Amino acid sequence: MSKIKIGIIGCGTIANSAHIPAYLKNPDVEIVYFCDILPERAAAAVEKYGCGKAVEDYHVVLADPEIDAISVCTPNKWHSLISIDALHAGKNVLCEKPAARIYSEALEMQKAQHETGKILNIGVVNRFNDAVNKIKEYIDSGKLGDVYHVYASFRAYRSIPGLGGAFTTKSIAGGGALIDWGVHYLDIVMYCCGDPEPVTVSGEAFCKLGVDMENYVYTSMWAENTKDVHGTYDVDDSVTGLVRTKRADGSRGPVISLHGAWAQNIGVADTYIDFMGDKGGIRLQYGSDFTLYTVENGSLISYKPAFKTRPHFENEINAFVENVKAEKAGAYAKLPSHIDYAIKTSKIMQGIYDSSEASREIAF
Repeated sequence: MSKIKIGIIGCGTIANSAHIPAYLKNPDVEIVYFCDILPERAAAAVEKYGCGKAVEDYHVVLADPEIDAISVCTPNKWHSLISIDALHAGKNVLCEKPAARIYSEALEMQKAQHETGKILNIGVVNRFNDAVNKIKEYIDSGKLGDVYHVYASFRAYRSIPGLGGAFTTKSIAGGGALIDWGVHYLDIVMYCCGDPEPVTVSGEAFCKLGVDMENYVYTSMWAENTKDVHGTYDVDDSVTGLVRTKRADGSRGPVISLHGAWAQNIGVADTYIDFMGDKGGIRLQYGSDFTLYTVENGSLISYKPAFKTRPHFENEINAFVENVKAEKAGAYAKLPSHIDYAIKTSKIMQGIYDSSEASREIAF
């Protein structure tokens, strides 16, 4: 079979740190286009990686009949537009997280996928993380018993990204700490617990520490090259929430509680997820290993499983490439990152934002 021909739409940080290197390591892939509205970034990618053609308009990529799939690595504002256009152009899509700025846009993406039958996967990369999949195996096998409560903490001290730029502009990003970081934590919880249906959501999102941009104090900043203290800051820098769920059989699913912060006046970073079952519990250190706590032979025990891990972005890209191969052959199975699963996290995040704005619980 000929190589899978890929177009990269958006040549910023996530494309260069994750998507492009992973595609280049896959022998079955050829990157044909680097596309960015800033032509110098697309040209820089061509020069850096020694392949592909630089273009400014993504429609050029979609019009090429040889292109099999695209990676959408743009700011959130353009996720739904580009993904939907690509699907209707007959292209398979891997769109970075979150699916979209708001739930209604994610629903339109899902609708386009159902109409076209092409692949639409969302970049919820932790579904391809080996530690996360081990936890899912423990839960699915009944090792934890009834997982009734999961707590997610994604708190940092002073870590607002790209202050004043796209990350902190609601019309572009859709939100702040919740939609940027919380999407990963919520998605891990949903995946490990079998993607239960959200029933009710209550939450509060706070826009506090970054408002006075000129006097915001920090030690480091992701995407600092996009910082603009005369720009916009209208997103959440911290958030808390409570989500009730139900399982496919109609029974009560786990309650999810969360506390997240890009920035807080507490100098401690807490980034972990606690899965609490009636037979055992697990604490996952985000991006790292986990510890299991349980009872055996009348004794309290804990242990930290050791196993081989692989780079999860490479796992994600390789799975997408195999998925595209299967689609070209006439049939493919949904990956765990398919829009039909990832959209539930979009629904929860929208519920938290709506609950905060209305100062009440939201029922779905």
